[in-house]
Amino acid sequence: ARGALFLLALFCVVHGEKAKSKDNDAKASGPGGSFDITKLGASGNGKTDSTKAVQEAWASACGGTGKQTILIPKGDFLVGPLNFTGPCKGDVTIQVNGNLLATTDLSQYKDHGNWIEILRVDNLVITGKGKLDGQGPAVWSKNSCVKKYDCKILPNSLVMDFVNNGEVSGITLLNSKFFHMNMYKCKDMLIKDVNVTAPGDSPNTDGIHMGDSSGVTITNTVIGVGDDCISIGPGTFKVNITGVTCGPGHGISIGSLGRYKDEKDVTDINVKDCTLKKTANGVRIKAYEDAASVLTASKIHYENIKMEDSGYPIIIDMKYCPNKLCTANGASKVTVKDVTFKNIPGTSSTPEAVNLLCSAKIPCTGVTMDDVNIKYSGTNNKTMAVCKNAKGSAKGCLKELACF
Repeated sequence: ARGALFLLALFCVVHGEKAKSKDNDAKASGPGGSFDITKLGASGNGKTDSTKAVQEAWASACGGTGKQTILIPKGDFLVGPLNFTGPCKGDVTIQVNGNLLATTDLSQYKDHGNWIEILRVDNLVITGKGKLDGQGPAVWSKNSCVKKYDCKILPNSLVMDFVNNGEVSGITLLNSKFFHMNMYKCKDMLIKDVNVTAPGDSPNTDGIHMGDSSGVTITNTVIGVGDDCISIGPGTFKVNITGVTCGPGHGISIGSLGRYKDEKDVTDINVKDCTLKKTANGVRIKAYEDAASVLTASKIHYENIKMEDSGYPIIIDMKYCPNKLCTANGASKVTVKDVTFKNIPGTSSTPEAVNLLCSAKIPCTGVTMDDVNIKYSGTNNKTMAVCKNAKGSAKGCLKELACF
């Protein structure tokens, strides 16, 4: 009998140690750790709510020192709003091998809430070949922003606020309910080898937006959406965009500028080696005519940009007024200066290949057009430039496009 009790006790100790070991796999402590969301209860069937498991993985990874990894394995994981708040004790990598699917139940999102919100995290990496699927088609019909200025905004997919030295690479952002990626007050961010995809007629599905951010690099990325492929908001500087393919979409935009009070300047923006395919606009700077802020957009350089049947391939629009929501009183407070368009060939779907629509009160200055050769692809009109209140120089351009 004693022998049997001893064996039973030994079994319990060993079994207990195994259980404890298994538990530690999920909740590692000390330097370095990996957290597979399926070991925390997530189910990859696309139907079971896995929010709790993903949130638990974040809490453990962010609380651990050294290199910490959250693993999203292959499968489809349905999740509601996720809040990844730092600061973290170590450096967290989110390895996205499978797909995260956003719930389509809008009641789960608080007002102006987002899907995946990352706040005050340094040295963050989000990487892998998986998808962040916003499942937007189920709710796009509820978007009223086309009609109302103060509309209820649907959830953005991936929002990073106050993130420094971050990287997003390899993943696909799919069918966001609103913006696919939004960066606010971020520094030294690298976005590379990313795909952003939504139908060309999906509302407000901007690809990558940034505001009040600096040191942002976007490279080797393919974006096709229903709004701006990339939009650079006020207060942003030191941005490098290279090797981006955009289309469908509304182009690569700076702005809109001047909509709100106390907006800051935009400067040192470089866009190189990009292709725009059948976009509604090409490279664009847009500012409200009735701007609420005094600000400047300067040191903006576009080079080696290929236009493939893009509408309005080059446009500075100082009278931007979407949906007639602003007052066209001409009281512009936005200055645009030192803008270069260099080696921009291709075709335009609109006769107006160049539009420099600047303010009479504050003309655009220091505009350089160098080897701009874009031809209207239609047959019912001629290639033309519309230039108002712009000052600068032109060389090597199609003669119809030389504004100066």
